[in-house]
Amino acid sequence: MKPNTEIESLYRMYRPYALSIAYRMLGMYTDAEDIVQDLFAELATKDTADVRNMKAYIAKSVTHRCLNLLNSARKQREEYIGEWLPEPVSGAASELPELSAEQKDTLSYAYLLMLERLGPVERAVFLLREVFEYGYDQIADMTGKTEANCRKIFSRAKLLLKGSEMPSSPVAEGQRKAVVERFADAFLRYDPQALVRLLAEDAVLISDGGGAVRTAIRPIFGSERLLRLLASPKAYRNLRSSEVVVADINGETNLLFTRGGEVMAAWCFRLTASGERLHQLYLIKNPAKLRSMQSYLDDHAT
Repeated sequence: MKPNTEIESLYRMYRPYALSIAYRMLGMYTDAEDIVQDLFAELATKDTADVRNMKAYIAKSVTHRCLNLLNSARKQREEYIGEWLPEPVSGAASELPELSAEQKDTLSYAYLLMLERLGPVERAVFLLREVFEYGYDQIADMTGKTEANCRKIFSRAKLLLKGSEMPSSPVAEGQRKAVVERFADAFLRYDPQALVRLLAEDAVLISDGGGAVRTAIRPIFGSERLLRLLASPKAYRNLRSSEVVVADINGETNLLFTRGGEVMAAWCFRLTASGERLHQLYLIKNPAKLRSMQSYLDDHAT
């Protein structure tokens, strides 16, 4: 067993990197934390003197654990009540640092949802190549595939994601914040005129209550349908009676709805390429997916 000082040093050095891989792989921060904790607990009992590249070793170990979890959770996903959305996270800059400024969007909520179009192995190969910039030979070792197969898997993943890629020129954060704040104000005031100016014509609302909280179980498409819902006095009464907090969620400006110090919902957005309207609206109400948001709220309340 390694001395405490050695494993603590490895933990401090590589925990954020391991979390970065696991969270992007799973879309669940709580599961990513569990995997990383288990990984370092196992490392404490192993002789890693022959490990030449600890960073790659950790990436391989995390990838294997994530693939196992995704494959075992497939049935649960199929039986999930309503739409499944990723777990939003706060404090992304410190817990899940970007590998470079150009990769900031790979933590965005829209990016995580885009990855849901891929199968587990496709997701692993795509992330290890596109985000973490490993060579195909290293990816082959990490996934147990051949190098040629990894190239094919990556090409297939790119094809599957075609049309849903993140814009090459992301919306400036100041512009995004202004649009999100205008939406919050229009939503709270039941203002259809303001809302119609903020919604893209082909806007879509996707909600996740996980069967624990009442919400729409299917996506709602089109600005007209969304407008009828968002401007209705009967819809979302519990959210409108909550306090709205503009918060940093997945490295972007999004919204939290809180009541009595408890997070009731998180609302994340993908804007149009121009940054003037909301294109995709993701409403997360499943309490199991709001734990990180609750920690964010508690930290900012003290």
